[in-house]
Amino acid sequence: MTDQETKTFDIVFEGVGTSTGKMRNDIKVHFVTMDETFDLATDEGPFHGGDGTAPPPLALFNAALTGCIMTQIRAFSKRLKVPIGKVTVKCRMHWRGEQVGREPYTTGPVGFDLDIDFDSPASTEDQLRLLEASKKGCFIETTLMQGLEVGHRLQIDGDWIDA
Repeated sequence: MTDQETKTFDIVFEGVGTSTGKMRNDIKVHFVTMDETFDLATDEGPFHGGDGTAPPPLALFNAALTGCIMTQIRAFSKRLKVPIGKVTVKCRMHWRGEQVGREPYTTGPVGFDLDIDFDSPASTEDQLRLLEASKKGCFIETTLMQGLEVGHRLQIDGDWIDA
């Protein structure tokens, strides 16, 4: 394969979660593409009626976005020949919620901000080139930028209905 040939590939993850405590969820995530399986858990603190036995889902989301961009920076620095040292990323995620009376609250994203330090001797132009490539290669960041619909199905009496 030459440098100019296009190669496509699929990355597939499947997760199955089971409620196992007041608000705890045990989740088995299968990375289908690499045939790897990971056991993860989420829980909520007392605010949501949980016991705080695992991180809340949004903490894992923050870690996933932070780790994704950090991975791409380190992988692409080698490909692009942009030297980097220690990589530090600060990720701030902000949502706003609204609740009317005792109704369930609704939420919406306000913004996600990443402060990135490569500790690199490379030129500003090369560092920006590395960051742009890393942003385009970060699966989570590119997903957030799409505004995709999330499909839902609900099982009722053994049948799946679109919800």
